[in-house]
Amino acid sequence: MIPTPEHVVFIPGVLLLGVFIGYTMGSRAVRDEVRRKQLREKR
Repeated sequence: MIPTPEHVVFIPGVLLLGVFIGYTMGSRAVRDEVRRKQLREKR
């Protein structure tokens, strides 16, 4: 069974969207954690 052209576009598109969302949320969480750590060290 050969995948349709829609699958060839849709599946990688969804994977790239997931990677982008994961990267954005992860980098935000890391930045927040670094900021919290810096505030703790200043006290």
